[in-house]
Amino acid sequence: MRVLCIGGGPSGLYFGLLMKLQDAANEVIVVERNRPYDTFGWGVVFSDATMDNLKEADPVSAAEINAAFNHWDDIDIHIGGRTIRSGGHGFIGIGRKRLLNILQARCEALGVKLVFETDVSDDQALAMQYQADLVIASDGLNSRIRSRYADTFQPDIDTRQCRFVWLGTRKLFDAFTFAFEKTEHGWFQAHAYRFDDSTSTFIVEAPESVWRAAGIEQMSQEEGVAYCERLFARYLDGNKLITNAAHLRGSAIWIRFPRVICRQWVHWNTLPDGRRVPVVLMGDAAHTAHFSIGSGTKLALEDAIDLAEEIRGRGHDGLPDALSRYEATRGVEVLKIQNAARNSTEWFENVERYAGSLPPEQFAYSLLTRSQRISHENLRVRDADYVAQFEHWLGQQAGVPADSLQLREQQLLPPMFTPFRMRGVTLKNRVVVSPMAMYSCTDGVPGDFHLVHLGSRALGGAGMVVAEMTCVSPDARITPGCPGLWNDAQRDAWRRIVDFVHASSDARIAMQIGHSGRKGSTQLGWEAMDHPLPEGNWPVISASPLPYLPGESQTPREMTRADMDRVRDDFVASARRAAEAGFDWLELHCAHGYLLSSFISPLTNTREDEYGGSLAARLRYPLEVFAAVRAVWPQDKPMSVRISAHDWVDGGITPDDAVEIARAFKAAGADMIDCSSGQVSPDQAPVYGRMYQTPFADRIRNEAGIATIAVGAISEADHVDSIIAAGRADLCAIARPHLANPAWTLQEAARIGYRDIAWPKQYQAGKRQLETNLERAAAQGKQA
Repeated sequence: MRVLCIGGGPSGLYFGLLMKLQDAANEVIVVERNRPYDTFGWGVVFSDATMDNLKEADPVSAAEINAAFNHWDDIDIHIGGRTIRSGGHGFIGIGRKRLLNILQARCEALGVKLVFETDVSDDQALAMQYQADLVIASDGLNSRIRSRYADTFQPDIDTRQCRFVWLGTRKLFDAFTFAFEKTEHGWFQAHAYRFDDSTSTFIVEAPESVWRAAGIEQMSQEEGVAYCERLFARYLDGNKLITNAAHLRGSAIWIRFPRVICRQWVHWNTLPDGRRVPVVLMGDAAHTAHFSIGSGTKLALEDAIDLAEEIRGRGHDGLPDALSRYEATRGVEVLKIQNAARNSTEWFENVERYAGSLPPEQFAYSLLTRSQRISHENLRVRDADYVAQFEHWLGQQAGVPADSLQLREQQLLPPMFTPFRMRGVTLKNRVVVSPMAMYSCTDGVPGDFHLVHLGSRALGGAGMVVAEMTCVSPDARITPGCPGLWNDAQRDAWRRIVDFVHASSDARIAMQIGHSGRKGSTQLGWEAMDHPLPEGNWPVISASPLPYLPGESQTPREMTRADMDRVRDDFVASARRAAEAGFDWLELHCAHGYLLSSFISPLTNTREDEYGGSLAARLRYPLEVFAAVRAVWPQDKPMSVRISAHDWVDGGITPDDAVEIARAFKAAGADMIDCSSGQVSPDQAPVYGRMYQTPFADRIRNEAGIATIAVGAISEADHVDSIIAAGRADLCAIARPHLANPAWTLQEAARIGYRDIAWPKQYQAGKRQLETNLERAAAQGKQA
């Protein structure tokens, strides 16, 4: 096979040498625009796992690369005059020039033809010249080939919000170092690491607005570097910062990171000689990953490894299938890295959010877990002492007595089991059983099913159980099977459940009240959800006369002021009954397209009076209802508000709006925001994934300054621990896992090895057996 690699970066060189290793008869040409052994850049970073992949692919070059690497395990985080160190991270750094020189020499030794100082303007002409059977477009971030065949590759390039400059210094750092300095304009941060015996990389970064406010845009290159030297002088120990981009003028060395995603990676050309030849993207031409997770070069090399492996043994006829498999498998792996990189990028774009709200200990933990690839238990494996110290600190912040935080059997108090206090209510842990519609009431009265459903979950270890949305009037119901709290019979039925929870467990129980609005008068959830009843429908109301399902749902009547007064008073009456029933906590449902939500979202509120238009106007009625309810709800008991923090529809509520919504409810007296999303419009297009709604809770907690509940795809103790420990939310609401297992919290405690948790005395005989079985399974897994 004749292989032409356009671009002599890591991916092109590595793919070339792998193809020669695979079959010495392969003819491989790598064309590079720069001079031989001349390249730009400072250091690159790999993880130990990446190095293992290189050793397997080519032990010879891996040994030379490994000998040139600087290895470190520690991360130092400097913030607010404090230095916090965490170990066990397993990074290696090497100079970019040194890495490329090693790969160039290895290519030459294997017979790869290296062509330098050739700027490729026509890939098809070059493919004809070398009679290539396969063209690799490894021509970097600004790939001409990707641009030429953009209709096929369909690149999506997102230029991120921070400016950064890639510098060097003779200061040799003994740990991967993150340093944060606040100026009068905002925060700057440095990413620094040693990559050879005399030099460290030193990247300086700041949000575009901060960078401009500091005046760097108007500075010469020398002035901008000097500014950074002064700003980070305490970390440089008198050493200078160095630039190797003298060919650039002024502030041009400061760039914004472009995140590149391509929908397809393979384009087929028909050359003048009639041959169909594939052009394949590789490395930065196909994708980029932000430098804050150090994965750009990793991805490039692993692209090369995977494509070479797919081609192995297939021959020319098998090339189409090999390329299809390469595109599919690498696309998935790259997406995982890019998702992590996006999380990391957004964290660094919003340092102000975290530095302004989190203590240094939690700020550092948040940084370490920013990508969501590293969890609480991952950190424990890497550095058990760091995690133990952090758990001790976190327990103190939660008010746990010092004698309860002593090390017991090498384990402290996991974050999910720290108590949480709000007003006069203390929850024993951070786990909440989400409100989940059961559609199992008659005339709004909860019966034995709800007693067993909520009672069993209260016995299952959660800190609080929340009743499903309970309707404030008959016409407020979603379905005929929904619970209510508009009469005393319903109140008394709820009191029976509350009394059981209080008498039989140490859990707390919350009531969520709401009004279905335009989503009311529909069939039960396991029938035709959101569709009108076959018969017996009642009229529905909403902020505006817009049906939920056009052509199928009822068209609601637009609420009048008289309607607003009646509904407000219904909420107040229900809140009073909830207090009389003994509930510990009250939540107002302003999410999911129900009545109060329909006022908030511009998708469902087209009013032209004082309750429509701007966000402040759309919030007017929900805030009015909240204030009326808060006035009658006991002052020593908390009140939260559930919101849809993202409508997932263009023109709808965005996370930016959600922060403002939270601020408004906080000002009105809300204690906490329950951060859900969607269900406002059937046109929604959510981006699902593990803990996918937690970023909303994070933003609201740390920007609006109000406690939050995280919800959505939280399914493991490790998820809860990571969210709580990082200050991304104060409570975690778990829904589907609690449907499958009422004792989810008790089982997760046993699974992570946490023994100091109370079980109902009636069930204690099962506690030790569960723990023993899980211990045995874990031991067998380690042995295997």
